[in-house]
Amino acid sequence: MDGHFLTDIAIKQFKCFSDFQASGFKRVNLIGGKNNIGKTALLEACYINVHSKSIDTMIMAIYDIKFARENLNLLASKASESNAQQLIDTTRNYSAKSNVSDTAFSILEENGIKEYHFIFQGVLTTINGKDLNITNKRISNIEFIDNYGWADHQLISAFQAIQKQDKESELNAYVRAFDDSIENFKVIGDKPQCKTNGVYRDISEFGDGLRHYISIICALYECEKGYLLIDEIDNGIYYSQLDRLWDIILSLSKQNHCQVFATTHSKEMLEALVRAAQKQADSDISYTILVKNKQAEVKTISLDYDMLLDSMTQGYEVR
Repeated sequence: MDGHFLTDIAIKQFKCFSDFQASGFKRVNLIGGKNNIGKTALLEACYINVHSKSIDTMIMAIYDIKFARENLNLLASKASESNAQQLIDTTRNYSAKSNVSDTAFSILEENGIKEYHFIFQGVLTTINGKDLNITNKRISNIEFIDNYGWADHQLISAFQAIQKQDKESELNAYVRAFDDSIENFKVIGDKPQCKTNGVYRDISEFGDGLRHYISIICALYECEKGYLLIDEIDNGIYYSQLDRLWDIILSLSKQNHCQVFATTHSKEMLEALVRAAQKQADSDISYTILVKNKQAEVKTISLDYDMLLDSMTQGYEVR
């Protein structure tokens, strides 16, 4: 497993988590559990942790996850700095330590004075609320695809990685395997489009599943030697395409040294991952189940490739 991969994380405080730990992460990781148990929050906590190389990148990670939650994709280019600070202010506390990063963030207000506290590797930095500078600094090989999917500008940005690596033919082969009526995918002007029957049409005409599928493939190239986090990975993807999607994720994540985290509530998605991993003889996968104990605390059960294979073979329920 690549040295930059996240293998474990301890979340002291963030959303539904308090003194929470998860471990056993591999190159490709699926996160499951009941609705509203914290699958997305775990994904977000991991995203902030690996993205926190500096105060600027940590601020943008906190902003990104809140922006995704508010489903404001279409307003991305119009978001003002004041609106951005309001979104950041909704996350009052974050503290997590992993093998990658040890970071914390909190907002303190006293006597009308607001302060932002950042801790990196044990060093505290305090910034007055009026002096917080939002610089729009992101790490280009770390991406988060939320459950609403990517807007056009996000897909176009990721597609540039395909172009820079001259991988258009590979992408189009994947697209034709998904839908053999599609001849080609291109960005024309500022619109992602697919060619069918000799005519280019807006990608929105082909349904959310195709957009999600293409977004994931482009992101796997963009996130070379980085991280890709996908909320509700099966969103819009037909059952018949699940094995193909995992085949692509396993092969491209290995090729591009990209660590993948994804959430699902689908038993079929888990079964497809195990089948694809078995087909490729790729044991670098994990499945993390979020559960609540009698004290209503969120805990994890982590299964590696061998445990998953045994569970599927024996017919055990692991969702």
